[in-house]
Amino acid sequence: MKLRFALLLIVSAMVPAAFAQSEAPKPDVVVASSKGFYTYAKTEVMKAAEKMPAEHYSFRPTDDVRSYAEVLGHIADATYGICGGAIGKKGPEGSVEKTKKTKPEVMTALKDAFTFCDEVWAGMTSAKMLETAKMFGGEKTRVSILDFNTGHTYEHYGNLSTYLRMKKIVPPSSEEAH
Repeated sequence: MKLRFALLLIVSAMVPAAFAQSEAPKPDVVVASSKGFYTYAKTEVMKAAEKMPAEHYSFRPTDDVRSYAEVLGHIADATYGICGGAIGKKGPEGSVEKTKKTKPEVMTALKDAFTFCDEVWAGMTSAKMLETAKMFGGEKTRVSILDFNTGHTYEHYGNLSTYLRMKKIVPPSSEEAH
């Protein structure tokens, strides 16, 4: 009787372990939720960059604001700086806003900046997101730095939407059902 009881205990202890091994891994929700907003923002910016005809990349509503190309270049520069700051690494660019003027140049630089940031995101886990890095004059969590980048990207998507509307072009986020 004692032997049967011992075997029953051993088998019952093994069953949950067998089921646990067959369960799918749990998603990293901190990373997934923040990265989802970032992915949406970068996608809308890339669509807006594509929608504006090349001849309007120099368009600026008034002399004292950035041209369409400069807004996109600013997004690229900031993406390099902010995403790089989240991991303590300087991005490869830094002067897209001042040096890239044509649609092909700007779009390539913007894609490269987002690819750089995608690589930063690929290395993130919930635990790593809660680590700190020096940025904006103090210690910030990596998640707050990356979320700031997303907010900054959205902020300038708003500028791009206004520029597009001034040229009678519907912004990408307005033509899709959300």
